[in-house]
Amino acid sequence: MEAGRTEAGCDEAGRGCLAGPVTAAAVILPAELYPPLLNDSKKITEKTRDILREVIIKEAVAWAVESCSPREIDRLNILWASVSAMHKALHKLPAEPDHILVDGNRFKPFRRIPHTCVTGGDGKFSSIAAASILAKTFRDELMSGLDAQFPVYGWKQNKGYPTGFHRRAILDHGSCIHHRKSFTLLPVQAELKF
Repeated sequence: MEAGRTEAGCDEAGRGCLAGPVTAAAVILPAELYPPLLNDSKKITEKTRDILREVIIKEAVAWAVESCSPREIDRLNILWASVSAMHKALHKLPAEPDHILVDGNRFKPFRRIPHTCVTGGDGKFSSIAAASILAKTFRDELMSGLDAQFPVYGWKQNKGYPTGFHRRAILDHGSCIHHRKSFTLLPVQAELKF
């Protein structure tokens, strides 16, 4: 973080899933906040993510979480739906940053705020790591809730990712309204059995 500059970190969760939304978070952290264990959400345990989520929500200058639905993903494609979810989160922030740090290598300008794309940014910048944790924990919570309505897909465990169990459930039961129709839900060889 540059001295005197307010930076918002942005990241998404759920990009590689077959079902559910893609969820993004934007987080502005105070310059002095460096929670121990803060890292890319994929590199820490669920328990640690949950602990850090509460610290981030309590201590952040500003934070917001937003999503794009499977229908939006099918219409925009997953890359631009991810960016759209980030824009929604940035728009929802109660404070406007001077600069936006984005995990990844693609982004569309938001308002006239300068941005920097950083590949692997969730392991390099605390604000992006914080956004990664909020995006993942909020999305995981949502998918666990959807599991109660659609238990055959095992979303409480797989969160909509393309596990063998999830693909087998799609083969056995078909897809549902929460699946992304533009994604290959089943391997080609499974589709050819019919």
